[in-house]
Amino acid sequence: MARDYYEILGVSQSAGADAIKKSYRKLAMKYHPDRNPGDSEAEQAFKECTEAYEVLSDDRKRRIYDTYGHEGLRDSGYRGPGNFEDVFSGFGDIFGDLFGFGSSRSGSRRNGPVAGSDLRYDITISFMEAVHGVTKEVELTRPDTCWTCEGSGCRPGYQRQTCPACNGRGQVVRSQGFFQVSSTCPQCQGEGSIITEPCDDCRGTGLVGKTKRVSIKIPAGVDSGARMRLKGEGEGGRRGGEAGDLYVMISVEPHEFFRRDGDDIYVRLPLAMVDAALGVKTEVITIHGKKTLSIPEGTQSGEVFTLRGEGVANLRGRGRGDMHVEIHVQTPTDLCDKQKDLLRDFDTLCEEHGQKQEHEGFFSKLVNEVIGKKN
Repeated sequence: MARDYYEILGVSQSAGADAIKKSYRKLAMKYHPDRNPGDSEAEQAFKECTEAYEVLSDDRKRRIYDTYGHEGLRDSGYRGPGNFEDVFSGFGDIFGDLFGFGSSRSGSRRNGPVAGSDLRYDITISFMEAVHGVTKEVELTRPDTCWTCEGSGCRPGYQRQTCPACNGRGQVVRSQGFFQVSSTCPQCQGEGSIITEPCDDCRGTGLVGKTKRVSIKIPAGVDSGARMRLKGEGEGGRRGGEAGDLYVMISVEPHEFFRRDGDDIYVRLPLAMVDAALGVKTEVITIHGKKTLSIPEGTQSGEVFTLRGEGVANLRGRGRGDMHVEIHVQTPTDLCDKQKDLLRDFDTLCEEHGQKQEHEGFFSKLVNEVIGKKN
């Protein structure tokens, strides 16, 4: 089981950024591989505290970790600092420039494979595409590994040369009084080597823009905010490194009639006053097709009827949600004289059968309560 990041750095969960950085500096000094050559335990401790610092020093990652723990970080796409190349490149300000470490290994590590960056693509789909699933073909232009130099950045037949300014270390050292301070080499930008004969196609970057059609298979049941990861569809790698991933962020358009809450669907059904009073069997449209709904006599506006299993398919395979139909009784308008007379007769019959007492009783009670309070 992964250790708690706060425990690793020896700080409390409420620790501020300065306290976290200070603790990490101390541990980095203690366990840095250049101070502990050949010590695998120190190397592991260094990686562990570096991973903890990388998470806790990043506000977004820290919020995810505090809320969901290690599993939440994995679900968000975080894969840790990786190998020493990732560690050194990401934290040079902590132990490189400040402490002068890493110069002995910078040349070899920076000339190794470089993985491509992850990319993001935002896509908007319709309500029905989200509930039923859809496959989208999109055209992306992204940085891809140069086909001429295979990502090396060098013209075919040539290789990178050792940087003459830092002799391949990637850092230069300057004296300040009694101290020696190392900093990133300005000529090779810390690479330890330079390209003397750049590739004509990528101009030494190792990457070229490439347009590609990508098929995105969106499963049934997704909702706005869902994210899909397409492995290897991100930026191309350099010097033999693997390509990054493509993260597809999904937005769903609202529907004119249906409303969704989780796996359940909600809809309002207009119903004639006569049908609500006498009851009726009527067809309703669900997201899966037509269904018959029995409306009992005396149904009131606002009553809700549920159709089991007529909702959205659960993304984790736990069946389907339900569809909830809210009745909206419609009052007739633009009546002719005969219709009005019939309704007056109906009203008289209601009064004779004592069916108006509920309204009158409510009105009398309300009047007495208001007048009683005033008096």
